[in-house]
Amino acid sequence: MSETNLTRMIDHTLLKADARKEDIVKLAEEAKSYKFASVCVNPAWVSVAYEVLKDTPEVKVCTVIGFPLGASTPETKAFETANAIANGAEEVDMVINIGALKDGDDELVKRDIAAVVEAARGKALTKVIIETSLLTEEEKVRACKLSVAAGADYVKTSTGFSTGGATKEDIALMRRTVGPDIGVKASGGVRSAEDALAMVGAGASRIGTSGGVAIAKGEQNIAGY
Repeated sequence: MSETNLTRMIDHTLLKADARKEDIVKLAEEAKSYKFASVCVNPAWVSVAYEVLKDTPEVKVCTVIGFPLGASTPETKAFETANAIANGAEEVDMVINIGALKDGDDELVKRDIAAVVEAARGKALTKVIIETSLLTEEEKVRACKLSVAAGADYVKTSTGFSTGGATKEDIALMRRTVGPDIGVKASGGVRSAEDALAMVGAGASRIGTSGGVAIAKGEQNIAGY
């Protein structure tokens, strides 16, 4: 895969609590320069990123919903999604209700995802963060199947704020489960071009990382996301 193709798969990410406006502007300018797929920022910064990128339609504004714990209600997540879209978001990465999944309450998990999908329909892509580091293999499969059933566009490994990030094994499992028509996003711990290419080889179609520039340059990003 060419470097250009890889950069077009990157969601250039900054979700730290202490990020400032100047950091978000820099992130968006970098995404514009390298033609990343998107910038991924917290909801409070969506409008700032949008202003930088509004004349660069190939770089989308992505945000997170119910982040990082996923423990808000479906109604709250739907409102957060609608508000983010109104502010300029074109992609939303929502965290599932992890506790409900582990309880076997598939109806609630599906309703939770569907609330975001419905709020975003026709306006933004929906990516579903299942937080693989907290799940058994059976739970990962169930979460992916519920995401597909609820109409999601992508499944995603991790928030980057839990006990682990993306692995090739999880990406391969997720790809097998959702099939070829749903996106799979690897996030958490993807720090180099080598890491990113390994995830793509396992079945990822999008990469979430704070190290987009380092990856584009073929360098190692020690901090990572």
